[in-house]
Amino acid sequence: MPGGVNLGEPARAVRQDANGVEVMTDYSHYRADRVVIAVPPSLQGGIEFTPELPVPRQRLAAQMPMGSVIKAVVAYERPFWRDAGLSGEAVSHTLAFNTVFDASWPVERGGALVGFFDGQSALDYADADPAVRRQAVLDSLATYFGKAAREPLDYVDYNWLADSWARGGYTGVMGPGIMTTLGPALRAPVGRVHWAGTETATRWCGYIEGALLSGERAAAEVMTTVR
Repeated sequence: MPGGVNLGEPARAVRQDANGVEVMTDYSHYRADRVVIAVPPSLQGGIEFTPELPVPRQRLAAQMPMGSVIKAVVAYERPFWRDAGLSGEAVSHTLAFNTVFDASWPVERGGALVGFFDGQSALDYADADPAVRRQAVLDSLATYFGKAAREPLDYVDYNWLADSWARGGYTGVMGPGIMTTLGPALRAPVGRVHWAGTETATRWCGYIEGALLSGERAAAEVMTTVR
């Protein structure tokens, strides 16, 4: 639908020729002059491109996997850690829940800690029972902030590694040498196909701010080309 946003309609193929681009989805097909694709490079393999993408772009996608992260938010009656003069921030190289921040709303409404199983820790707990992950979080928080951390009002986590539309987070990761050898393919248009998404941001890569900046950059590319 022109001017609309269609959800739950995965794009399966992108076909371009001298006259435009056709995007095929599970339910329909769309014709446009140009297309902006804003998926992580590692997920572009789920889309069939005709003609095929240049080899550098294919290689970049194959060698830029998503990071490994599971996010959790733990709610408390009050931000008790502040009583001890603690900021609520913690980082560990040994505990499972290895990065934590204070995510509290106004004091009179309660407190919260938000944090992550990052890297190898996320891989270790990706297939664990949610109750096991919860216990690992509370054990880690108790080490950081004391036994009061074991008595939350609520707990929720999200396993980004298990999300088929993300496969990890919060951004694609380039190994040694990838930026210098394949980096230019990250943002280089391929005919009528332009690339956006937080991975392509020149600032705030991995964050929503980066995604917004990438959208502005891709829109400017399209407008410049159309003119």
